[in-house]
Amino acid sequence: MFTGIVEELGEVTAVENLGDSSRFRLRGPVVTEGARHGDSIAVNGVCLTVVEHEGDEFTADVMAETLKRSSLGALTVGSRVNLERPTAVGARLGGHIVQGHVDGTGQVLARTPSEHWEIVKISLPADLSRYVVEKGSITVDGISLTVVEAGPDHFTVSLIPTTLALTTLGVKQPGDPVNLEVDVIAKYVERLLAAGQGTGK
Repeated sequence: MFTGIVEELGEVTAVENLGDSSRFRLRGPVVTEGARHGDSIAVNGVCLTVVEHEGDEFTADVMAETLKRSSLGALTVGSRVNLERPTAVGARLGGHIVQGHVDGTGQVLARTPSEHWEIVKISLPADLSRYVVEKGSITVDGISLTVVEAGPDHFTVSLIPTTLALTTLGVKQPGDPVNLEVDVIAKYVERLLAAGQGTGK
């Protein structure tokens, strides 16, 4: 489990196309400290497994399903990525519960700068809009954010200078894809309510 608090801005150093999958090598001095084979690291909000680790770089395999459902397939050598290690049991939950299981992708639609923050408008797939509410939580490229406005096909978030400086959302431009993970609690509630209606309870 992750919390959506990005630990560092890493970099893709190699991409190998394996046909039905891809192998990525990524640089991240913070997240690779103490990393071992089989550990999990979130890359732009996608939970990946460390296959190899050497120095400040690690390698991870990305299956076709993940490439189809996320924006990782658009990464190239030199791409910057948000990196986060799983949260430790008993640690502070600084963001919200993030699984690293991307529900879909959106696109940056617009950026509106202000003196001390920036409003970013992002498109929202129709099948995810029911899980997004104003002042609720959403994960964008692995970043735990609070929804400012929730529309039928979009939402907005307000980014503070720290988020702009230390994550990929500081450089994403209109048209760029982003990974979206909605609040898993909302999905569980929907499932339980549907099951209750089916049993007549």
